Amino acid sequence: MIKDDKDRKDTPIYTGFIKYFPNAIAEVSKASLVANEQHNKGEILHWNKNKSKQELDSLMRHLVDYASGHDYDEDGVLHLTKVAWRSLAMLERTLTNTF
Repeated sequence: MIKDDKDRKDTPIYTGFIKYFPNAIAEVSKASLVANEQHNKGEILHWNKNKSKQELDSLMRHLVDYASGHDYDEDGVLHLTKVAWRSLAMLERTLTNTF
């Protein structure tokens, strides 16, 4: 986590993340929109952290589905995209201690 101004300046979010994975980030963003419509229909895009706290189980389920030869989930989102989303969600929960 970014602790102070120096840490913020020493954290290359754009060059060390955005520029590395622009397509993957766009796909995860689209998955967020699809999930918001499913779980928070009609509400502005947001992550309701209380609706699902099973990041690792969901991540593994999507990874198993992908490994079993199923590229896409029933909502049209790539299983690997959902793996990335759940992985980032678990990392965010860990870094912020919000379980």
